[in-house]
Amino acid sequence: MRTNRLVKWALPPVYVLLALGQTAACCADEADYAAARAALVEEVRFYAERDPPPGKNAFDDRVMQALGGVPRHEFVPGNLQSKAYANHPLPIGHGQTISQPYIVALMTDLIEPGVDDVVLEVGTGSGYQAAILAGLVKQVYSIEIIEPLSDQARDRLQNLGYSNVETKLGDGYFGWEEHAPFDAIVVTAAASHVPPPLIQQLKPGGRMVIPVGGRFQVQYLLLIEKTLDEKVITRQITAVRFVPLTGDH
Repeated sequence: MRTNRLVKWALPPVYVLLALGQTAACCADEADYAAARAALVEEVRFYAERDPPPGKNAFDDRVMQALGGVPRHEFVPGNLQSKAYANHPLPIGHGQTISQPYIVALMTDLIEPGVDDVVLEVGTGSGYQAAILAGLVKQVYSIEIIEPLSDQARDRLQNLGYSNVETKLGDGYFGWEEHAPFDAIVVTAAASHVPPPLIQQLKPGGRMVIPVGGRFQVQYLLLIEKTLDEKVITRQITAVRFVPLTGDH
């Protein structure tokens, strides 16, 4: 009996060996992703300190923590996961991209997100920007005009546990009036002009970031602030390149 017990544990069934191998590979992958994510955060931090946003010396620590906490590899196609933590945009299908992490951090930092804020995102894409925002604010409402991307992002965000993000299929040019006004608005596609409905849905004291310019023109990231007396102040931040904001407008 004693010998039998020894033999039993010395020769585990094949399925146990396979399971152990898969677990080890999974853990190794996650460790690699975590290390790559930490390196990305340091790279973004370096660029932010070298060329800081207006009136600041660096990105807010909360923004950097959010960047380091979101698994970007879950938001890109499987064949591109090995490139997920490179500091550049990647294609996600349907002619769309997931934005460069530095630009995601910059746009997030510019709206100065607060823990009680309600934020509108125009252009859900893969859901990555919404996931970053989810860790910083109370509620995120995100609109995507391309149905397959909208469906994929909704399922992805739900599966990853981002319960304070609500998405819908629609034309983001017109915002989401049902949930307005918003403390902040993030637009992740380039418009030819600033959509008036978004200005209207921005709360007094709120901030919006939006790239403006045509596909074959120079685009600029704008920071728009609505003062408490509802004056609109616009500042040009930096040149960018985004896919166009599409829709019936």
